[in-house]
Amino acid sequence: MDYYPNRIVCLTEETTELLYLIGEQDRIVGISGFTVRPKRARKEKPKVSAFIDANIDEILALKPDLVIGFSDIQADIAQELIKKGITVWVNNHRSVEEIMKMIVQLAALVGRTETGLDLVHHYQKRILEIQQITAQWKTKPKVYFEEWYDPLISGIQWVSELVELAGGIDLFVENGRESLAKNRIIEHHKEVLTRKPDVILASWCGKKFKPKRMFEREGWKDTPAFQKNEFYEIDSGIILQPGPASISEGLEIMHKIFSDWIQKYGDQQA
Repeated sequence: MDYYPNRIVCLTEETTELLYLIGEQDRIVGISGFTVRPKRARKEKPKVSAFIDANIDEILALKPDLVIGFSDIQADIAQELIKKGITVWVNNHRSVEEIMKMIVQLAALVGRTETGLDLVHHYQKRILEIQQITAQWKTKPKVYFEEWYDPLISGIQWVSELVELAGGIDLFVENGRESLAKNRIIEHHKEVLTRKPDVILASWCGKKFKPKRMFEREGWKDTPAFQKNEFYEIDSGIILQPGPASISEGLEIMHKIFSDWIQKYGDQQA
């Protein structure tokens, strides 16, 4: 007898991604409409929620034995489902360490604890390899990560941590500790200019990054990042989801950007 949940609704993408990654996708009966990873999930699973809204009747019709949500933002959805007698698990993972814990915990919920641990150990091994490389760098690029453009919002905690694990210096590391976007707003764009970013990373939360819009801001063309053409977009489906892709792909993308920067400019900065 299978004592694990067999009808799971995932209200955010990262748990869908993980269940597919560990081969337990058949347990999923509903997903978020914002899911883009893996691509096949959008074709195979009914979409029953956005992020702050969900179709409760559609969820109930799926007869789930577990609904998985993320953060206080989905607290109202969770409360309504709990009142309807549905078992709900809501995560609040905001850091890289907490993402690792979520991976192991969700794997355990579907009877795949060892698979989850193996995945985490793989990520931890790669992080250690990158740290050993960046420890040899005489200097590191100063990095500005922009999550939104109006108002300016800097990176959330796991993004801030990944920037530094990849070998950069997050210029707004103090903001990364704030879980709510409103607390990561940069009041004036000149705050970025005074910190002189060597590299700018943009992930506009589902919208296409437009360099022209960014560098039309007064003074932004004087930044080292613009002068040296060191500005990049990172797909929000990779980096702004607190799940496997942020570590397996987001970390690698940033490490490659910073490694290339070191090759070009490291000696000049030492």
